Amino acid sequence: MEPYAPRAFRFIELVTIGDWRMKLYGIAWKKELPRPELLEAAKKMATEQLAKEQGNNYRVGFIGAHDGRNAAFVFIDFWGNENELFHRVFLSRANDPQTLAPAAPSDSAVCVWDLHLQSFERAAWIKHVLTKGDAPDFDAYLRERLNEDA
Repeated sequence: MEPYAPRAFRFIELVTIGDWRMKLYGIAWKKELPRPELLEAAKKMATEQLAKEQGNNYRVGFIGAHDGRNAAFVFIDFWGNENELFHRVFLSRANDPQTLAPAAPSDSAVCVWDLHLQSFERAAWIKHVLTKGDAPDFDAYLRERLNEDA
């Protein structure tokens, strides 16, 4: 087991995909940013995935491109049904962004670093949306961004 070490969490850009607005984050092991090809693969995956999504959602959320030690991960998370986070996971065990595929039921869905980003986004959702039930501020939610090593 490798001892825990902080990883870089960086807001990359606000991505607009149709009427979706998604914060794109990079998480990287032993470097400042994920590889550019992983960031591009994450945007492509999000474009394909979000086109399929229906239902009671707000068309806002975040995308994580995690350049890990032994694998590449992309997760697409979006808010719906007031307080629920929908989570879609893609991974490449070969650590090649071109081979990202949907996670299997036997794959882990989230690691301790991904949980850190989800926890930050949870707090931002509560602060800007759930506590303002009569006037949720989606724009303020999208402006709140994580940039740190943790």
